Amino acid sequence: MTAVAPAGIRFHHGSVVIPAGAVHTTPLGYDRDSVPIGAPLPLAASAELVHRLSGCGEVVAAFEGKLGDTLLALSGVRAILDWLRLRSVRVAVRAVGPYAGLIARTGLITRPQASAPSGHRAVIGDRAGIEAHGSTAAVSLVLDPAAPPCWSTDGRAHPDLPARHYLAPERRLGIRLPGTTPFAPTLATGPNDLVEELRSAGWLGGLNIAAITATSWPERKDYTARRYITLAEHIAEAQQTQARLLLIGGNPGDGLRVTAEAPRRHVQVLRLDGMPADHLADLFPHCRLIVGNDTGLTHLAAMARSRNGSSPPVIGLYARHSHSKWRTGMPHHHAVATDLSDRMHQSDLCPVRDAITPDTDVHMDAFPPDALAQVSLELLNGMGR
Repeated sequence: MTAVAPAGIRFHHGSVVIPAGAVHTTPLGYDRDSVPIGAPLPLAASAELVHRLSGCGEVVAAFEGKLGDTLLALSGVRAILDWLRLRSVRVAVRAVGPYAGLIARTGLITRPQASAPSGHRAVIGDRAGIEAHGSTAAVSLVLDPAAPPCWSTDGRAHPDLPARHYLAPERRLGIRLPGTTPFAPTLATGPNDLVEELRSAGWLGGLNIAAITATSWPERKDYTARRYITLAEHIAEAQQTQARLLLIGGNPGDGLRVTAEAPRRHVQVLRLDGMPADHLADLFPHCRLIVGNDTGLTHLAAMARSRNGSSPPVIGLYARHSHSKWRTGMPHHHAVATDLSDRMHQSDLCPVRDAITPDTDVHMDAFPPDALAQVSLELLNGMGR
């Protein structure tokens, strides 16, 4: 469902299929549905890449940059590993860098095998990761979010970055890989003492909402705690219940800080600043609703799954950047976007990369809390499915 939400903002449901003709795309060059898994594509493979990967005994996922870019790029690592499995090439897989623990939760990491011969190693990651760990590798693959275009095949567009990162190596390797939408891997969750403390204190029961205040670009993407609290008040009043709002902040530099605010009429507020990402991956599946700006923790929330496989609805707020590109592609990962974000989506543009002059609708105040509450209530009541 793509609808015009109140106050002129647009709601984009995560499960909507976008027709190829509705946005600017690059044809993939073949219909995936007509090519069996493991069969050669009607495109020439990169012979040198195939040769070098076939001789590797180890794959290293090396990411040193932003959390969000890393999570959205993991589908590219998955594509390489899928190809190696189809070719029956046995490799050890490990992750290095600050996100190694999170990457291990995706199931991409295997138990180490015997060490590969010197030089027979493939390093996949961002530019900083390749520079740090790829100097002696036989294969170094950079997963740059600016590189892969919005592919189209089978009459549909694949605008989200996980799809772009997965389909790009499929084309180069020349074999139909098994992945289908959503291409992003999920993050497994487990027991967590802090999460259990929050549950025991009553913060994870009833109508509990997580709101992500952390952002790398506060002047553009900070929705502010005040607006989130007002949003929770609107939702609680409509539901005629008390809401528990978890405000998820960034790392203040001095570790985890938990602060309870004075209770309001309809909302209890708890600030969680500096909570490690792996703890948040355990926390998010216990929430009823998650709202956040276009940032890594919002992507993390969409990729985290509970042990029974369920996930709460996640709403991303997109003022300037394409709402379709900068999402996970998960069906429960929705977007509320401005007209400018819609134009970036339709044209496959980036306001930073393409030096697009700021418009009048580029700030978080484009999303009034009462209008955002209406979208949230539709999802909570199951009407947005």
